[in-house]
Amino acid sequence: MTPVLLFILGVVFVAIGIAASIALHEVGHLLPAKLFKVRVTKYMIGFGPTLWSRRKGETEYGVKAIPLGGYVSMIGMYPPNQDDGSVRPSSTGMFQTLATEARSVAHEEVGPGDENRVFYRLPVWKKIIVMLGGPAMNMVLGVALTAVLLMGFGMATATTTISDVSKCQVAAGETVDPDSADCQLTPAAAAGLKPNDTVTSFDGKAVTSWDQLTEWIRASAGREVPITVERDGAPVSTTVTPVLSARPIIGADGRQAKDDAGTLLYQDVGFLGIGAQTELVAQPASSVLPMAGENIRQVAGVVFNLPARVVGVAKAAFSEEPRDPNGPISVVGVGRVAGEVAAMEEIPVQSRVATLVGLLAGLNFALAVFNLIPLLPLDGGHVAGALYEGARRQVAKLFGKPDPGAFDIAKLLPVTYVVAALLMGMSALLIYADIVKPVNLFG
Repeated sequence: MTPVLLFILGVVFVAIGIAASIALHEVGHLLPAKLFKVRVTKYMIGFGPTLWSRRKGETEYGVKAIPLGGYVSMIGMYPPNQDDGSVRPSSTGMFQTLATEARSVAHEEVGPGDENRVFYRLPVWKKIIVMLGGPAMNMVLGVALTAVLLMGFGMATATTTISDVSKCQVAAGETVDPDSADCQLTPAAAAGLKPNDTVTSFDGKAVTSWDQLTEWIRASAGREVPITVERDGAPVSTTVTPVLSARPIIGADGRQAKDDAGTLLYQDVGFLGIGAQTELVAQPASSVLPMAGENIRQVAGVVFNLPARVVGVAKAAFSEEPRDPNGPISVVGVGRVAGEVAAMEEIPVQSRVATLVGLLAGLNFALAVFNLIPLLPLDGGHVAGALYEGARRQVAKLFGKPDPGAFDIAKLLPVTYVVAALLMGMSALLIYADIVKPVNLFG
């Protein structure tokens, strides 16, 4: 296939995956709502004009024109308006009017016999289950996709076969012409090691893994060591003398360590000048949850620092600053990354598909974590409102006061509109940045 067609296939693959993730997120709300007898009037994927819909029972299922989300409509999301004649409509402010209209809309489809099927009458614990159903569904999808990735495709693991041999010893940040007199051969080049050689022994010890070989090389600086490789099916023996070389110190988070002043830290270790070929190795089931937990931790870190990271994206989009590859991206950026991965013909098809599956797993974790932010209109905002309602009722019960009833979350609509506007602005910024200054993940 041509690179352009592969790029399109990658974009389509992820687009379908995102649509399915959003659809199943809404199913996570739909199923418990129906289980608790709440009347659900609409289940929609997307926003804007309706492209297709079909009514089944009391619920209309459909697809809308703008595929940037979805929603489930439940009757009675807010308590009804209390019209006791004590407040004149002309005396209400803009925010009060918004809340009043929202309550009215929420009860437009409440008919006879629906009094106990409205959302606001649910017990607190049922409200929380309905609202957590969406993020929980994305968590389950993320874990399932991680299981497919690790147990089905496997994890890229370094082998004992050499992928490349560096010709010259080069200090960090410098370049040397390999054909010039300034090129000092690396120990591997001097010993005649070649790509596709498989290292079988080092210093008289059998080599079983790349990590093991790396540790032995680092500990052998300045000492001549026998090494045996398998080349074209035959053993070849020679000697190498690893040289001291400054290598980055990598922390537990996988990033290069820094001191208190922010300076990158290095350590002198033995160096040969070889790289390892990698292959996908299936992992046990026990590796799935730890990997999922690490993905969730990384996503939570991005979400926790989202305001600062969005500012960084804005600076990069309107200046010469590079984009942070670990920062947030839009659906446009995700599609671009997916297309680039699919078009990398030098990488085996299995590895490319595995990368796309991992990308979808990460997206589901991101959807789950982002929706748990305790702000309306996100699911976490509704959960926070339900928790406040429960706490308020418990306090009233403790002090012998009357039950204050359901918390009127419609009063928070002004905050909801502000947050929604900020989210739309952030989405527009990320889309713009992904067009004019895309993230470069592949060098």
